Amino acid sequence: MTDAPRIPPHHEIETAFEEDNHTITGENPFLLFQDWMSLAEAKEPNDPNAMALATVDATDLPDARMVLLKGFDDEGFVFYTNSESAKGRELDHNMQAALLFHWKSLRRQVRIRGTVSLLPAAEADVYFQSRPRASRIGAWASQQSRPIESRKALWQVVTKEAAHFAIGSIPRPPYWNGYRVRPSTIEFWMDKPFRLHDRVLFTRSPDGKDWTTQRLFP
Repeated sequence: MTDAPRIPPHHEIETAFEEDNHTITGENPFLLFQDWMSLAEAKEPNDPNAMALATVDATDLPDARMVLLKGFDDEGFVFYTNSESAKGRELDHNMQAALLFHWKSLRRQVRIRGTVSLLPAAEADVYFQSRPRASRIGAWASQQSRPIESRKALWQVVTKEAAHFAIGSIPRPPYWNGYRVRPSTIEFWMDKPFRLHDRVLFTRSPDGKDWTTQRLFP
C-alpha cells in the first residue's frame, strides 16, 4: 500500500482558514487579560504571573529580567522590588517600561508598554507584611544587584538579620517598594497555524479614558 498523497499547502491554508473560529475579541483589555490570566492559572505549570520586565539604563541600553505580577486593575500592573537594584535604578532614570507575559501551555502572550509610578508607601507596607517571614528577612539582607564575595557571605548577612528580627514584626525596608506600570498599549497574541498568528493591539486614548483596537499582521 502506498502512502496517501500529501494535501497541497494551499489546501492546508484553506482548511486552517475555515477552522479559524477562535480569535481574540473584546473591547476592554483588562477584562481580556483577566480571562487569559485565569486560563494560565489553570494550565501553566509554574508561576503563571511571571512576566519579563524591560527597562533601559542611563546609557539607554535595554535590560530585562523576570518578576512576578502581584496585582492589576484598570490603573495598571503591579510588582514589588528593591529600588536600589539594577531595575530600580533604571526606573529612577527612566520611568517607562515594557512587560511581557508568555504562557507556553496556552501558546499565548501579552505585551504591555507604559509609564511607571511608585505605589503609596501604605500599599507597599500591606503587601510586605503578607510575605513569608523569611522573605521579609531576605529583603533586609540582600543588597540586590550589588557584588558579594560568596554565598557564605550572603548567609552570614541573612543570619545576622534573622537574629536582629528574631522577635516581633519586621518592617518594610525603606528601599523596598511597589511599582505600577500604567499601560499606553497592550497587545494580545495567539498562536495560529503557519505562523499566521492572531494579534490585537489596544491603544489608550490621550485622555486615558478609552481604548482603540487594531488587528495586526502576524
